[in-house]
Amino acid sequence: MGSIRAVSRCLNNELENLRTPEPEPVEPIEPVEPSNPSTSEMLHLETIASPIGPLTLATRGERLCLLHFGADRTAAETTLRRWYRDAPVAEPSGTMPIAGLLASYFGGDTAVLDGIEVELNGTPFQQRVWQALREVRAGQTASYGEIARRIGAPDAVRAVGAANGANPVAIVVPCHRIIGSSGSLTGYGGGLERKRWLLRHEGGERLF
Repeated sequence: MGSIRAVSRCLNNELENLRTPEPEPVEPIEPVEPSNPSTSEMLHLETIASPIGPLTLATRGERLCLLHFGADRTAAETTLRRWYRDAPVAEPSGTMPIAGLLASYFGGDTAVLDGIEVELNGTPFQQRVWQALREVRAGQTASYGEIARRIGAPDAVRAVGAANGANPVAIVVPCHRIIGSSGSLTGYGGGLERKRWLLRHEGGERLF
């Protein structure tokens, strides 16, 4: 009987040794306060004049992330807040370099848009569509179906149209160059008169 108790005590001791030790308490890590944002993190918002009315544009660093028709700063800030929740928004200290490039575009140098760096906020599908739009050069047009084929989604014509309409950087990402398969202008967020003006401006004698 004594030997049984001894074996039992021995087994209990072995089991105690095999138990996983309780983890030592870990000191909570204090959140790190963000440092002052650099220029590349700051959002600059400006409204400029153009032949087709005021344009509101926003940049993050050197990249254009928003170009809207009109001078509605509140609407522009609401859009920016969806993408960059806590980023500070300020007026630029001087004229934005991109404003100068847009002035060159309206002055007749339509190819200057190709060199403007953009930062596009959207779904992966929208990004593909918007990148394809940038490949349609000034003086050219493409249909929604052509864009769908270019991105490898020939059956997604309606989705391409929706992405085209959601373009956050008008003119520079040239959704105005996308027309119907019949050659009709179809719709445009900035209005058909602006679309017609832009196409005429880029296409010389070609009228729409």
